Amino acid sequence: MRHPLSALALLFGLSTTPACAEAPKIVVSIKPLHSLIASIMQGVGDPVLLVRGGASPHDYALKPSDAKALQGADVVFWVGEGLESFLVKPLSALPKQTQTVEVMDMTGLTLLEARKGGAWEAHEHGHEHENHHTEHGGVNAHLWLDPANAKEIAKTVAMTLAARDKANAALYAANAEALSKRLDALDGELKASLGSLTQRRFVVFHDAYQYFEQRYDLNAAGSITVSPDRPPSAKRLTLIRDRIRDLDVPCVFAEPEFEPKLVNTVIEGTKARKGVLDPEGAAIPEGPDLYFTLMRNLAKSLAACLNG
Repeated sequence: MRHPLSALALLFGLSTTPACAEAPKIVVSIKPLHSLIASIMQGVGDPVLLVRGGASPHDYALKPSDAKALQGADVVFWVGEGLESFLVKPLSALPKQTQTVEVMDMTGLTLLEARKGGAWEAHEHGHEHENHHTEHGGVNAHLWLDPANAKEIAKTVAMTLAARDKANAALYAANAEALSKRLDALDGELKASLGSLTQRRFVVFHDAYQYFEQRYDLNAAGSITVSPDRPPSAKRLTLIRDRIRDLDVPCVFAEPEFEPKLVNTVIEGTKARKGVLDPEGAAIPEGPDLYFTLMRNLAKSLAACLNG
């Protein structure tokens, strides 16, 4: 049976050799999404990344160069308002011919509702949505942290680019098929490396890891803050510190973009150790391999702290 991604080549032309057509101008919001799209575009061109380096999409401000890239884009990919609120107004002002693709509107994704409060019960995962053409306000936006979602994103990106750039359709399809196989291998690797950690509790900086937790049967006990751009109340910090003590939580994880002082506050007087989890690849060079490094780093950081 022919792989569904391979069928793209038949839809848009039978040639399997790279075309010489000018690459479409693609702009992408964040590093994990950019990594997946860069893989799809290999041999055709390079997408432009907006939130670079260690910047966070939660409080990002567009630079003049970003605005220029957006105005010249053929297609803009972003996760959605729940993550990159800074893009809502700029996207609404783009030329009519610019196509904007919101990842949260892609079909085939597993979406999880954002969890309420700072403390969660063991294996308390948000309600899943397979079809979500409704408001996204309650959906956790960090959906790329499940490789199964990454595969669906890659498939839709390849079809979107093929429809826009028929001359390179076969190459997009081949790249998407290769990426799908890499993601399957990564998923198996992570399941094997995380299998011994399923009963260990931990606390995260904010609720960014729910997809990773559900995929690999992990047990986060809570988050210090609801969102990195909103400082937690004293009541919430007390609640989390009590939870760390009551459950004898061994690890509390900070994030590289944010000051670790809140982590120091909640572990004071407990036996918990500090670790760092990076859900967006702040310290990883951008490009096709970033996604794989990011996911492996999450697994390594969890294992290093929980087994320490």
